[in-house]
Amino acid sequence: MSPTLAGKTAIVSGSGRGIGAAIAHKLATHGAKVVVNDLDPEAAQQVADEITTAGGEATVCAGSVTDPEFAARFVDTAVQTFGGLDIIINNAGYTWDTVVQKMTDDRWDAILDVHLKAPFQILRAAQPFISAASKQERAEGNPTTRKVVNISSLAGLYGNAGQANYSAGKAGILGLTKAIAKEWGRYRVTVNAVAFGLIQTRLTESAVEDTTIDIDGHTIKVGVNPMILQAAQHIAPLGRLGTPAEAAGAVYLLCLPESDYITGETLTCSGGLIG
Repeated sequence: MSPTLAGKTAIVSGSGRGIGAAIAHKLATHGAKVVVNDLDPEAAQQVADEITTAGGEATVCAGSVTDPEFAARFVDTAVQTFGGLDIIINNAGYTWDTVVQKMTDDRWDAILDVHLKAPFQILRAAQPFISAASKQERAEGNPTTRKVVNISSLAGLYGNAGQANYSAGKAGILGLTKAIAKEWGRYRVTVNAVAFGLIQTRLTESAVEDTTIDIDGHTIKVGVNPMILQAAQHIAPLGRLGTPAEAAGAVYLLCLPESDYITGETLTCSGGLIG
């Protein structure tokens, strides 16, 4: 039996660490050729090397998804290196939290750019290839279903105090998902979203650890209030945070042929936690 994603090419933004890296590994394990992306070229290369060492195929397209030239380069890397593009995972992102009265325009714009504008630009850049490929495949009597999975969050579904920018971006990606699902149905592309709850990554470590990330010259404190982390684990029906591998599994479900008639939907991966 062939791997479930044999012959497919995937691009995964923000896949040098955390959930994105787990998604890249998951898709590659099941036969997809993967373009790995991260701000940090070394992190992206490490994931690509791990995939190739395990017998898969991967290449790197490093850089910021918010760079105006990035989207075209990301798509071109897949097409030129592997000859096609079948799966798009818009995963890259981070949080930059504060209450609304303290939120600057720069902080608002930065989060909307990475969580909403960048996915839009990547999808726009992919459209010419997808349209042409779909037309050719129909003419040859070999129609192919492609997949887009956009990453959202419980914050996008229910809002989160101190995260007006992130909540707005993650809500916006749900609207984008539904709109592109209607536009791209004629190309046999399914477009869905996965909304994550609390998944164990460096962005959801306890805030008391003083973890920071550097984005475009800004040192940004990340992490979750430890009381919220503890409460969430008690409230969630499964009683724990999710793992990156489990998060990747939810994305993988929407890349399978078995999901070919599911589009415009949001799958929540939160251990049953809502609100």
